[in-house]
Amino acid sequence: MKAILTDLLAIIGVVLNGLPQGLLALTFGFASVPTALAFFVGAVGNTITQSVAPISFQAETITYAGTAGKDRSERCTMIFIGGVIMALIGAFGLLTKIVNFVGEDVAYGMMAGVGIILVKAAIDMIKSDAISGGVSLAAALITYYFTKDSANTLVYTIVISVVASCIANAFFNKEKSSIVVEDDKFVRQKFTINANVILGALGMVCLNIGSNISFGGITAGMATGGNYNVDNLTVISSLADMFSSFFGGAPVEAIISATANAPHAVWAGVIMMVVIGVILLVKLLPKIGKFVPSSSIAGFLFVLGIFKTVVLDAPSAFAVNAAVGGTTMVVTAVTNPFLGMLAGVAAKLLGL
Repeated sequence: MKAILTDLLAIIGVVLNGLPQGLLALTFGFASVPTALAFFVGAVGNTITQSVAPISFQAETITYAGTAGKDRSERCTMIFIGGVIMALIGAFGLLTKIVNFVGEDVAYGMMAGVGIILVKAAIDMIKSDAISGGVSLAAALITYYFTKDSANTLVYTIVISVVASCIANAFFNKEKSSIVVEDDKFVRQKFTINANVILGALGMVCLNIGSNISFGGITAGMATGGNYNVDNLTVISSLADMFSSFFGGAPVEAIISATANAPHAVWAGVIMMVVIGVILLVKLLPKIGKFVPSSSIAGFLFVLGIFKTVVLDAPSAFAVNAAVGGTTMVVTAVTNPFLGMLAGVAAKLLGL
């Protein structure tokens, strides 16, 4: 009975962590109902492979796709193309070989650059809505300071900052900018092909290579049983992205999941994905979004970007090769992960 209770607590915690990031996806115009397909694909995939590493909403990929694409069509096209490429990489077992080729300094530098992208997105949200975004940032920083030693610090940070932002928005904002999702149903997405989309798709590939290895590896390290294979995780998350984006849904990727630490790690992860999938399918997330300001996620993005990405990944990149890691980080931050990775490899080849 105690084991089942622990499973339930882990499931609830990861669901609570995922839903606010789902709201982030809605702010970028992704549809919630088609995204349910991604979670069901993840549930089926993990059931078959008995993998302990589930997939869910991931702020890094959502923010990158949302800022790299000009509209839903471009965003979903780059997600779909990136999914196809990643599925092939996973199917042929090339993921670890790619990371071994580019080196840890480039991989860590790229993830640090993505952290800066998250911070920039947070600052833009605060600029667009000073009250809701500012309160979200203040609440997130305070919460993180007092809970940083807890394994659930990000769950506390995202929940408290979003709730505080909603309260401030209700009291002080006369013109409320709630999240509105158009065409929230299964509608075949019209794909757009242009240079921006191609670069965006390649950026998605590079970002997911890094996140699958790092997030998937951390999650697997928390588990005491079950299976884990990074290539299986890559195939599952890629198929999930393809099904979701084909109908206008958001990307769903590897995460650091507390379900891996549950007594029944595999089934806790599967149930978590099914629960979020059902929530999306019945359109509960957009209903919540009507009461949530679009900038309420700003504080969480800032904390995630600075304290859980840049602070952790930048030193690792610099420790291997400061010039290569720094070049990768800066170019990634000002352009995208693909160009950042190319710049890092180029710097390495030049002997910097």
